[in-house]
Amino acid sequence: MNILQISSSVLGANSESNRVTKLVVDKLVAANPDAKVVRRDFGSQPHPLLDGAAVGALFTPADQRSPEQAARVALDDALIAEAQAADVIVIGAPMYNFGMPAQLKNWFDAIARSGVTFRYTETGPEGLLKNKKVYVATSRGGVYPTDADPQVPHIRMLLNFLGLTDHTFIYSSGLNMGPDAASKGKQAANEAVEAALA
Repeated sequence: MNILQISSSVLGANSESNRVTKLVVDKLVAANPDAKVVRRDFGSQPHPLLDGAAVGALFTPADQRSPEQAARVALDDALIAEAQAADVIVIGAPMYNFGMPAQLKNWFDAIARSGVTFRYTETGPEGLLKNKKVYVATSRGGVYPTDADPQVPHIRMLLNFLGLTDHTFIYSSGLNMGPDAASKGKQAANEAVEAALA
């Protein structure tokens, strides 16, 4: 089993989403001792933004790229290869200002490449990262009812677009609503991990 662990929190060891992603990965490895884990911590080592230079490099034929352009494309290529090789992807997605961190959005921007991880057909887009399990650990200061959650639908849409349709979201909610609420939110996440990996 190949496991890809994506962390996007800027809080490091104090991050709840990092704690839960580690919990998920530890349980997966315990059940699959031969598993290989690739870890990407974009909170501490952010991937470059998708800017004009990056787009220019991507749209330049490979044999015509400058050394700088080739190096920039290679950074994205490495992330795509990791996603393609993974059997399971575990994503830490704290809620920042009602959305995902820019660090996580950069990862999606890097791996979403037409003709490689998705393609357009006569009937619409088709995701090419298929037959993978995804766990998303999302932490948030408040509590958001399903129909009012501004973050998860965006992440789910991106996953589905890439063909990652088998996903489980694990919530740590109420973390900034006082000690009792935070404790309950963390316990709920622990129980959700146990249930998801039973």
